[in-house]
Amino acid sequence: MTEPYSPPGAASAPDDDSQAARQSPATAPTSNLEPRQCASPWPPHGGQGEALLQCLGVDPSSATGPLVDLSASLNPLGPPTWFADWLAGAGGHLWRYPDPRQPLARAALAAHHGVAQQQLWLTNGGAEAIHLVAQCHRGGRALIVEPTFGEYARACALNDISVSRIMLQGDEFRLDVDALCQAMTGVDLVFLCRPNNPTGTLARRDDVATLLLHARRVGAVLVVDEAFAEFSDEGEDEGEDEGEDESADFECSDDAAGDRRCAAQGPLCQWLVPGADTSVDVPLVLLRSLTKFYTLPGLRLGYVMASAARIQALAERQVAWSLNGLAEAVVPELLADGDFAEASRGWVDGERDRLCQALRALGLVVSESRANFVLLRLPGAATPQRGEVLLRGLARHAILGRHTHTFRGLDGAWVRLALSTAEVNDRVIEALADIIAAETAAGGSQTPRSGGSA
Repeated sequence: MTEPYSPPGAASAPDDDSQAARQSPATAPTSNLEPRQCASPWPPHGGQGEALLQCLGVDPSSATGPLVDLSASLNPLGPPTWFADWLAGAGGHLWRYPDPRQPLARAALAAHHGVAQQQLWLTNGGAEAIHLVAQCHRGGRALIVEPTFGEYARACALNDISVSRIMLQGDEFRLDVDALCQAMTGVDLVFLCRPNNPTGTLARRDDVATLLLHARRVGAVLVVDEAFAEFSDEGEDEGEDEGEDESADFECSDDAAGDRRCAAQGPLCQWLVPGADTSVDVPLVLLRSLTKFYTLPGLRLGYVMASAARIQALAERQVAWSLNGLAEAVVPELLADGDFAEASRGWVDGERDRLCQALRALGLVVSESRANFVLLRLPGAATPQRGEVLLRGLARHAILGRHTHTFRGLDGAWVRLALSTAEVNDRVIEALADIIAAETAAGGSQTPRSGGSA
């Protein structure tokens, strides 16, 4: 069913797909951290600490320590140590126009992913990539897997694309592949975030292959946002068989019964590499970002991988000189720093596991994240009021989390927290323990000391 678009932060009544409808209707008990009505719109994105504090009614001077913003999900180990020195000597890229063909960055990224340069195009951050894809399908129909990043719906609204939605299921945020395939009929675009923002969950690779095969059958294009993929080790994809050929290309074939089979191993970008039959179209668009992994959000550096024809259509719609000279010049340097990438992935994997284990030990419901952030909520009834109890309690402990009022289906009941240093993560654990203790003492929740996972 197609639903009208609501701008981020706009108030809306919960529908049948909302978290409130899927959870128990029990009213959240009162506590000494009683929620208040937000006097201003919830900020639509993370990294807007002042707006969040204003909305929560928390005075920064009343916090118990220096403020730490965990509402934006960036690599706590970045930027690379050499970046400041590189930037000091990169002034020459600012007093001449950047090459609109993006030759240096495209060549480096194409070699890094094993695709042709004609299959890759850089954008002014991942957000521009989303909007350019939508522009290529103006006036069409889109299907969005929710809860997820709100920019997909916004891009569709700006390009007269009608939107229907399918929800991830339960506190585990399971992807119903069969239901998603059924909903694809008559759709031009399907948006799937992997790992998903804000849940951190990673759709199985073989499930994505099933979706891609069905998209080809019904004439849809599968758009997979991999903005957080650098934080997830594909080699550890849950449920994949060990010992399979990780370099296998994506292949489609028809047998006498009309069944389709695919080899679905390896990074998704390898499915774009032409096989023996170059006439076979793979209806896949991959969206990527370098700014999150390398902690350079102000640089605005994203890119798209797709067929050469789709990349050409996208590039023709991009504003001239959208990619600045600094952004293009630094790409080869970032990709060459393999030590930073390896250290970041290893550290994030270990610290995420440690943090999630500690949060579950407090009795919190925590998503099975494969990204550099975690999604959590209080046990029991999932309500916006109880989510705000967590947000406000964290803010009073000088920790800013990401609210989920603008994520359909979460409706404010959950809180997203970015990974930070071990010291800050310990502060998070202590703060949440204090909040839960206060809730329990006030009779607000009988929190068990055995963790739940989502």
